[in-house]
Amino acid sequence: MTIDAALVRQARERLYTGVISDVLDGLGAPEHAMKPHVRPLDESLVVCGPARTALYMEVFHVEPGINPYELEIRLIDDLKPGEVAVMACPRGGRVAPWGELLSTASKARGAAGCVTDGLVRDVKLIREMKFPVFAGGIGPLDSKGRGVVMMIDVPIVCGGTAVNPGDWIFGDVDGVCVIPAGLASETFRRSLAKVEAENTVRRELERGDKLADVFKRHGIL
Repeated sequence: MTIDAALVRQARERLYTGVISDVLDGLGAPEHAMKPHVRPLDESLVVCGPARTALYMEVFHVEPGINPYELEIRLIDDLKPGEVAVMACPRGGRVAPWGELLSTASKARGAAGCVTDGLVRDVKLIREMKFPVFAGGIGPLDSKGRGVVMMIDVPIVCGGTAVNPGDWIFGDVDGVCVIPAGLASETFRRSLAKVEAENTVRRELERGDKLADVFKRHGIL
């Protein structure tokens, strides 16, 4: 579903996961936050964009003559500007599906970032690139012989949360929210309005108004 570019730009510049989470609760989509171990490599960066998904399976060898990176490469080479690669990995901490070279290739295509519940490596280089990457951990292990992408652009569960291709991903220092594609425009509009209301509440609290009075006036906490 296409979203107005100006609305997306405002969302990236002004929104944060706390307000998006509140709005999604109000829209009847409470199961939207990834598990708290999925963290940004750089807490100053925000990721926001529609999901392109990959599903990894745990393996313990590589068949002769097989390219274990085939589908992974296909997904990265097909990323469109503004899209977010979302990589669902098996538990166990054996798979680091993301590193500096994938970040470089994705950034060159205008991708908005990567989210994975697996590991990520080459952290120093990725941080220097200022490319938004959120991961379930940090480790040096390559995916070769440990995990392989079985399917791309399919429904997955990443960080304990369902992600469908085209769902919107929004992540910042507080975590990662998954916004159903059909709710994305309304979520962004309501969130921007809520930010303005929260700014009003903040100013009233800063001048010394009692929390109970402010809450009674605005219903925001």
